[in-house]
Amino acid sequence: MSRALFIIDVQNDFTEGGALGVAGGNAVAAGITALLAEHPDRYAHVFASRDWHDAFNDNGGHFSETPDYVDTWPSHCVAGTPGAEYNPALDTSAVDVHVRKGQGLPAYSIFEGTTTDDSDVADSRVADVLDRLGVTEIDIAGIATDYCVRASALDAIATGRDVRVLADLVAGVAADSSAAALVELEAAGAEIVTGDDE
Repeated sequence: MSRALFIIDVQNDFTEGGALGVAGGNAVAAGITALLAEHPDRYAHVFASRDWHDAFNDNGGHFSETPDYVDTWPSHCVAGTPGAEYNPALDTSAVDVHVRKGQGLPAYSIFEGTTTDDSDVADSRVADVLDRLGVTEIDIAGIATDYCVRASALDAIATGRDVRVLADLVAGVAADSSAAALVELEAAGAEIVTGDDE
């Protein structure tokens, strides 16, 4: 039995000043860094996901010049651009599994991505890596509460693992939909806690 931390999409384009920056994104990056520094032994494994979209197509309808900000979005987190990089306030030295998602298709959940060459388990699906590592508990932090955090948490619950969302270490697109996402996740079986909770 072991516990993992999922850091969801703490990228420049999703934090203040980015193409789809959310309020509180920089604070989430700094807060996750502080959590890992203060509790270096809490997690047996740390996963971090990034949107990693193609530059020269609409990524399966994910990008639009007239986005509705529900299913379609302006260009963001294009592979190899500064917007796709981790926010500089996030110390990634503790991350041992890096995941890229999107890559030509819409993707919200970390489970839709694959591990990268930065990981010892390169080019693997996240569910397979969790099984291989014996992860039974997952804490989730990151961006955005009402989209990729929500989708990742629901998929983690569906794998039968114990899931906690660190409510002080997430930031969302909108207050109402973020609050609704936390209610939905709790109803689905996740615990809503803070980073101070053991």
